Amino acid sequence: MSEELPSWGELTSQLIGLVEARLLDPLEILLESRSELSRVRSRVVERAGAWALALLGEDEDLARFTAIRLVITLYPGDHGFNPPPGWWQTPFGQVMVRRVGHPAAEAVSYGVAGTMLGITRQGVHDLVTRGKLDRHKSGGVTTASVQRRITSSEAREARPRAPREEANSESRE
Repeated sequence: MSEELPSWGELTSQLIGLVEARLLDPLEILLESRSELSRVRSRVVERAGAWALALLGEDEDLARFTAIRLVITLYPGDHGFNPPPGWWQTPFGQVMVRRVGHPAAEAVSYGVAGTMLGITRQGVHDLVTRGKLDRHKSGGVTTASVQRRITSSEAREARPRAPREEANSESRE
């Protein structure tokens, strides 16, 4: 399972790319002028760094608010937020699953849950069978249990272990 949050630089870079591709490039086409957006592009670089700090910081509420605000703005649509499975392994996707889970779905398929967790679909099935992830009543896995699994794994990794506990930790999982 991928345990670490992305670096500030990785996350900032992805956010800049998203804003440019989804907002600024279309605006440049409409305005027919790159020069008119140069100040906006500079401001986006500044703000992306601040968004990354908020997303990676210790203030959970600010991180959630920032993540949801970015998703609403960068992924607008009439059908809800439904990124391709691989998106969850991007820096922003990794932060999103830890801070919010899936902002628009109560449950995801085993395949998407696997991508969120960085494991195979079979690994997700095994975790559901062992009661480590919750099966959703309409199929798939609850996003809350995926998020809980990621954050509890990170808490276990951050906690100092006694030598005996280290040796036995794999057998308990």
